Amino acid sequence: MLVRTIHALALALLSLPRLAATASDFPRLGAQAERELRAHVRFLAADVLEGRAPGSRGGQVARAYLASQLEAFGYLPAGDNGSYEQRVPMVGVETQAPARWSFAGAKGQLALENRRDFVVFSGLQQDKVVLPVSELVFVGYGIVAPEFAWDDFKGLDVRGKVLVFLNNDPDWDPQLFAGQTRLYYGRWSYKYEMAAKLGAAGAIIIHTTPSAGYPWEVVVSSWSGPQFELPARDEPRVPVKAWVTEEAARKLFALGGKSLEELLAKAKSREFRPQSLGVTTSLVLENKLSQVEGANVLGLLPGSDEKLKEELVVLSAHHDHLGVGLPDARGDRIYNGARDNAAGCAQVLVMAKALAELPTRPKRSILVAFVDGEEYGLLGSAYLAAHPPVPPGRIAAIVNFDGGNIFGRTRDVAHIGRGKSSLDAVLELAAAQQGRTVVGDPFPDRGSFYRSDHFSFARIGVPGLYFKSGTDYLGKPAGWGRQMAEQWEAQHYHRPSDELTPDWDFSGMVEDTELGFWCALRVANDPALPQWVPQDEFAPAREQALKAMATGQERP
Repeated sequence: MLVRTIHALALALLSLPRLAATASDFPRLGAQAERELRAHVRFLAADVLEGRAPGSRGGQVARAYLASQLEAFGYLPAGDNGSYEQRVPMVGVETQAPARWSFAGAKGQLALENRRDFVVFSGLQQDKVVLPVSELVFVGYGIVAPEFAWDDFKGLDVRGKVLVFLNNDPDWDPQLFAGQTRLYYGRWSYKYEMAAKLGAAGAIIIHTTPSAGYPWEVVVSSWSGPQFELPARDEPRVPVKAWVTEEAARKLFALGGKSLEELLAKAKSREFRPQSLGVTTSLVLENKLSQVEGANVLGLLPGSDEKLKEELVVLSAHHDHLGVGLPDARGDRIYNGARDNAAGCAQVLVMAKALAELPTRPKRSILVAFVDGEEYGLLGSAYLAAHPPVPPGRIAAIVNFDGGNIFGRTRDVAHIGRGKSSLDAVLELAAAQQGRTVVGDPFPDRGSFYRSDHFSFARIGVPGLYFKSGTDYLGKPAGWGRQMAEQWEAQHYHRPSDELTPDWDFSGMVEDTELGFWCALRVANDPALPQWVPQDEFAPAREQALKAMATGQERP
């Protein structure tokens, strides 16, 4: 019945004018899809897979499972040497952090306690990293953004300094940056990149739950144990990276006779200049290095149109999670990653199967990409974007799934990145067929657009569609959805308790899977390529990719 329903839908869609459809043209995947979603999550999040860390035995089993599913659906291997895997070389860096980190200032000495006050790790892929006695400099948000007339450094030479950053970007004024919507300037990765670019010896980010979007315990669980990176090349790297709690930062500032609150107020101005804290520190880090064989799982469904089949629509989800780490209060050390991101993989598998069962294949080819190392900085998708199977100008769009709705059906769809590309219209039409309304990111201050794998493709110009169920749940009071999202984030995100439980409601996940299937099909069959809006930050990369394609200068 499911296959016949999808077949009927496809025939109707292929005959429709662009961006025109009726409710009867939209499939209801129903109980079969729900059973398949649950079964995929059950396997991928099982304890026996030990959290699917990159290069681990459990990660290898997950990859084999995903590849076998794609093979059964009829997808061709699109990895290395005729296989379903694209090798992603990684370096594991496990930093032996000291139990205490000492600082000196005008007011005396301060020793911060590991995990309670700070987490620290190395930015260098070497056995030993020595931070000599170095000055701490508060650099505010640490942002250089000419388009917003904002420069926190004012030309100061910070080489050899330890820079102290605020998380986030200026968000208190809608006329500054994007107001409450966090840009990449507000991401922790940008802070470390700036410190490396400017030759700093270290970078410390001040954590607060509002600025990070998650509590301190998530920082500890995410940054403890082995960290994975792509092999270092000639890019600048900062030797020491760290996070500190807000209370620890307050003590550090006071150690040098400074007030955290006063400097926070000064940082909220274009006139801010970096401030020495009058504090010094030194540190020795011992690293255990390992060569890790990660891999993306890639399957190709060739398109049916002689011309358009040379272009791709990418369906992506990351298959990795945090592996085995610090125990929780129950003694559980396995970070199963059921919602993050066994659920995303399950949704892509169901979509991939539905697309393969169409009586007429989509006009463009479909590349299913289960990418590795997302939890450690979008490593697998960054590698795939740097080594794509076709040039970037031939990738129509990426539809990315990260997480899944486990609370039930919603009246709304949260489009992460709404207003950035022509994909808005595709999603809005699809949602309307379900009687749902598309809204923007309900948590814009978290910078979610820059936190998942579509971002790697956006950087090479590929428009991305990344959506989630909204917060307006059927049969629930106003505010319930936001409350559940915040509660889950506080209690289960990046913790061993992210497990499949009997109370998961898959009905909303089924609807979101339907949306993804339909949007992918529409993009695959539309003669026109999706585009960024002209003023978008990624529009120049798209223009460059399309120009290279038009002039025969495209790179593989």
